[in-house]
Amino acid sequence: MFIETEDTPNPLVMKFRPGREVSPEPREFTDPDQAPSPLARALLNLGDVTSVFFGPDFVSVTKAGADIDWRHLKAPVLTAIMDHYTSGQPLYDGEGTGTADEAESDIDYSEGGQQVVKEIKSVLDERIRPAVARDGGDIVFDRFEEDSGVVYLSMRGACAGCPSSTMTLKIGVENMLRRYIPEVSRVEAVM
Repeated sequence: MFIETEDTPNPLVMKFRPGREVSPEPREFTDPDQAPSPLARALLNLGDVTSVFFGPDFVSVTKAGADIDWRHLKAPVLTAIMDHYTSGQPLYDGEGTGTADEAESDIDYSEGGQQVVKEIKSVLDERIRPAVARDGGDIVFDRFEEDSGVVYLSMRGACAGCPSSTMTLKIGVENMLRRYIPEVSRVEAVM
């Protein structure tokens, strides 16, 4: 099995491509005791890994700090991924494949607000998320404030904590959403 590795804009994150589908829904894990995935648990239990993000055809791994060298961590990560896929184990425990952990708020939107949320999600899914996935991350809708026009988004995978994520969010994502959806005034990150 050949696993490609790619650097990401975030120096703490490396992207691993096992050459097959990883997860139909993006998922992120930070606690090995709470992760419903044998692969996520194996990676998080390596000691120097703080986060694992499953994309459609990649795994993004976040190391604990800049003082940890990828030259020393890459081999154990590759081994864990290879062992998982050659074992034939499912990606997730139990029956399900997991669902996206998108924040679905209990906000009651007006009819117009519901339409704006639908348009925001459409632009995110069709134009923004595919580009962000190429860098090993994801951007997920959290909520929209109708009165102010503020969209709240959560950044995951390589995007979470990336030095350039604020610029990506404010310049790239905000400009695109404002261009396509006039009701959007600005974009804010949810921590």
